[in-house]
This record gives sequence, C-alpha cells and structure tokens, in this order.
Amino acid sequence: QVQLVESGGGSVQSGGSLRLSCTASVYRYSSYCMGWFRQAPGKEREGVAIIDNLGDTYYATAVKGRFTISQDNTKNMVYLQMNSLKPEDTAMYYCAATIGYSGAAYCSRNAVFLYWGQGTQVTVSS
Repeated sequence: QVQLVESGGGSVQSGGSLRLSCTASVYRYSSYCMGWFRQAPGKEREGVAIIDNLGDTYYATAVKGRFTISQDNTKNMVYLQMNSLKPEDTAMYYCAATIGYSGAAYCSRNAVFLYWGQGTQVTVSS
C-alpha cells in the first residue's frame, strides 16, 4: 500500500513562489512514477509534472520553465517547486503515484495513477 501526504500549499501573489511536498512510500519499489496533478473549480484534473524512479521528468506545457519536480529517495519525499506563479495556477494540487511504470513522458500518457494524497490548496492572487 502506498500512502501519500501533501503539504506546503497556501496563498501567494502573482509572481511569487511556493514549494509543495509529498511524503511517499514508493521508494521500496524498483519502478514507479510520482506525479503532481491539479484541479481548479469547474475544470478537469490535469497533470502538472511527473518524475520516475530514475529521475526522468515531464512537465505540462503550461508550467514548463516555472515548475520543477524533484525527489529525495532518502527521505521518501517528492517536491514541486513553483516559481513565477500566475492566477491561473490556482487549484487544488494532488500528489499521486503509480507502481510498475518508468519513463515520465510514458507515465503521463499511459499510466493509471492508483494512489492519491488528500490535496493541498494553492491560491494565487493578481
């Protein structure tokens, strides 16, 4: 069983930064993908960034160059550093995991993320 717990959300002005953290019990598995997803009110959930067990990363076009996903296997943590935040980044952000996949871009297209955290709210004001 994989357990995920997010933290680090909050409110920030446009142009500001936040770092989200997720405690993830996936690192005992040889292949996995970890991802950050978000859902704004009235909109579908969308993938933001993905990282696999080898550190390969994938970013949605909307966040490329502003967000960075990383992981610390020694601490069972995955992070999402969000810079140059915009009001359109306002959403509930979720950490998610899937086991048995590798390749971040491959995971973005094909993986079914079975494990989800409870979410953390990010609000960006203009």
